Amino acid sequence: MFSGSFRIISVLLRFKNKMVPPVQVSPLIKTARWSALLVGIVYGKKRYDYLKPIAAEERRIEEEEKRVREEQERIAKQLAEANEDTILK
Repeated sequence: MFSGSFRIISVLLRFKNKMVPPVQVSPLIKTARWSALLVGIVYGKKRYDYLKPIAAEERRIEEEEKRVREEQERIAKQLAEANEDTILK
């Protein structure tokens, strides 16, 4: 069980010495990455704030429809019970 994981670790340690050092990233690219991240966060927050009330309204409407549907099913069940033939009639 552990021999496989030890083998993986030993392979990784062997290749550790052969790895190339990291490349110096341009400040322009770093700025662009951070800007894109911040713009994405701001966009996501605005989009969430836009969609949240719409979803809340949809949930409210669904709850109303569910209550009406359950009431109709209850009435239909009562009518079916009242109309069924029984021995007692």
